[in-house]
Amino acid sequence: MSATNGPTEQESRDVAEAARESEWTAPSFVRELFLGNFRLDLIHPYPRQAPEDKRKTDEYIARLRPIIERADSDAIDRTGEIPPELVDELRAAGAFGLKIPEEYGGIGLSQVGYGRTIGMVTSKDGNLTALLSAHQSIGVPQPLKLFGTPEQKKKYLPRIARGAISAFALTEDGVGSDPAALATTATPTEDGSAFILNGEKLWCTNGTLAELLVVMARTPDKIKNGKAIPQITAFIVDTSAPGVTITQRCRFMGLKALQNAVITFENVRVPREDILWGEGKGLKLALITLNTGRLTLPMSAAYGAKAAVEVARKWAAERVQWGQAVGKHDEVAQMLGGMAADAFGIEAMAELSSALADQAQNDIRLEAAIAKLWTTEVGWKLIDDLMQIRGGRGYETADSLRARGEKPIAVERMMRDFRINRIFEGTSEIMHLFIAREAVDTHLAVAGDMIKPGIGAGQKFAAMAKAGLWYAGWLPKRFVGGGQIPGAYGEFGPLAKHVRYIERTSRKLAREMFYAMGKYQAKLERKGKLLGRFVDIGAELYAMSCACVRAQSLAKEPHGRDAQRLADVFCKRSRLRIKALFSAINQNADDSTYRLAQDVLKGQYAWLEEGAIGAWPAEGDAPAGGSTSAGTSSQRGDISGTRATTQVGASG
Repeated sequence: MSATNGPTEQESRDVAEAARESEWTAPSFVRELFLGNFRLDLIHPYPRQAPEDKRKTDEYIARLRPIIERADSDAIDRTGEIPPELVDELRAAGAFGLKIPEEYGGIGLSQVGYGRTIGMVTSKDGNLTALLSAHQSIGVPQPLKLFGTPEQKKKYLPRIARGAISAFALTEDGVGSDPAALATTATPTEDGSAFILNGEKLWCTNGTLAELLVVMARTPDKIKNGKAIPQITAFIVDTSAPGVTITQRCRFMGLKALQNAVITFENVRVPREDILWGEGKGLKLALITLNTGRLTLPMSAAYGAKAAVEVARKWAAERVQWGQAVGKHDEVAQMLGGMAADAFGIEAMAELSSALADQAQNDIRLEAAIAKLWTTEVGWKLIDDLMQIRGGRGYETADSLRARGEKPIAVERMMRDFRINRIFEGTSEIMHLFIAREAVDTHLAVAGDMIKPGIGAGQKFAAMAKAGLWYAGWLPKRFVGGGQIPGAYGEFGPLAKHVRYIERTSRKLAREMFYAMGKYQAKLERKGKLLGRFVDIGAELYAMSCACVRAQSLAKEPHGRDAQRLADVFCKRSRLRIKALFSAINQNADDSTYRLAQDVLKGQYAWLEEGAIGAWPAEGDAPAGGSTSAGTSSQRGDISGTRATTQVGASG
């Protein structure tokens, strides 16, 4: 790898491919959906939370809720700081050990219980969600539970349960979705008892508070068949170790109190026993951790949606224009009804996906990824509709509203805080690519040799024969199924028509993906927008499935009829979105837009920018505020509330 130019495209692909879970040893509803197999049995009956687990969760939420309710979220947003006394209250309540087993001093909640708890926190303040979830979903506790040795668990889990905050350190200045470019190194000592860590990590959420970090670093390459194979290893790093330094606190558009840091490591000694899982397994560890870690975002989106629907409902009923409540006007009513239906769908997908994780019977990598992608995209549209319904008062800050005697409802803060969800833990665009790769995994296993560039004629012929035999049995079954039988899935009552549609459409999706592979072959991987449409269709089908099985499970409960109505409207709207996505598969402006973009990249259309005062600094200009150094407190951001100095201590 070139130190100046970074890894080649093939090197990046090799690293990513080596880290992915290549085997499917357990079933997956979403994977089967992409293959045209509607495995309803994998999610139906709806996996309800076990009574004992629900009781435990309810009791804990009742204990934590008053602490969250007392938090002054407007002050937290205004000052950009979470009061230390509030953090101490959260520690005392065990909020940093929600998923840590009771044997280690934790609360021991299930994934659903944890999601419900974090969701409640989100409905009040996204800053507190980030503090708790970054620590528990992707920080030290989750990978330690999954991959830690008994000795590591005994050493660290009780400390974490008592409130030692943790963070995850993977991203670097040149490393976002491409871990092959990782520059942080961990070099073994001569006696092999430890590693010396050097490098800098960017955007470490909780970094200004963390006592413990999961740090991803390059360890010495392995040589296989004369080729160097990059090794990325995960380490538990105590921030009290000499050489660990916060060089800057990062500030953002939303989540103003996010404790996010740039952290440097200069000759930091890490004992070998603090390797998580094993050398070279760091990236795979991160990806597996994210399978459940990503589920926090859907549950947060679900409870953010609940809060948004409440504000929209009450304001649309209270605000009168042209002689009637604005909610009576059709355009506002369409937004309000859509928000309620989408909120039901978001919660159904979030909760069901978390329940599948608790069952530990299915491979949920696709369910978790789609839940993260779809709920944050739909949730963002829902928040945007809330802003539109609330109007100028939505755009005005809560402090300003309060100052002139109006209800201090912080819709603009909700919007700013929610926006990061489409970026956190994999941008929507990266999630499209990840899901698409997993969705076509079976096809690549069958026909991958056919579409490899540079393959010889003999190999291609053999691959075609193998693929032809498999597809001869597979493809005809994608034309016939239970969704064509009137009365099928009758147990779903009025929703049965939607369930039949899901079954039929999953087969259509599988056929269209097969046709695209045949049409584009090796070029298909370059058709990101097309692959994204396939993923979005699958996501809508999964959302419809979740909504239907959830509504069916509630049929005999007090709000059973309401749940069916919400699911029905949700499915009708989802079907319209699916229709548009299918239409765009063959009729789109993808190619012409891509060609235009390449010319824009070359500067051919820079004349469009004439007359504007450019936001991009001119070459040689220093950043506003003077030096590029992070050496002053004003540039680092004031971290005095979390650390006495920029050297990270262990007190938290």
